Amino acid sequence: MSDLPVCPACASPYTYEDGIQYVCPECGHEWSGDAGVGSDDDTLQVRDANGNLLADGDTVTVIKDLKVKGTSLVVKVGTKVKGIRLVEGDHDIDCKVEGVGPMKLKSAFVKKA
Repeated sequence: MSDLPVCPACASPYTYEDGIQYVCPECGHEWSGDAGVGSDDDTLQVRDANGNLLADGDTVTVIKDLKVKGTSLVVKVGTKVKGIRLVEGDHDIDCKVEGVGPMKLKSAFVKKA
């Protein structure tokens, strides 16, 4: 038989492996493949464009010109953003960009400095 873990969200035994993570087909929950039994699944894991794990307080560099919605401002490639904060959602980085102000960024458009 398979030694795949049960889903931590709904306890379904029908989980499957998808790359480096596990997926539950019943509730759609996805979790890291390296999370062992008894590990803390409540921690937010956010990775940058290169796959490096980000943490609160890190400094990141923008890897693509980003237009700021509703304004004519652009966050240029190479802009360093200090003291990020990780949040839930599509835009998973909360930060202050110098010259622009507070904003949310997607982790896919930054790399760890």
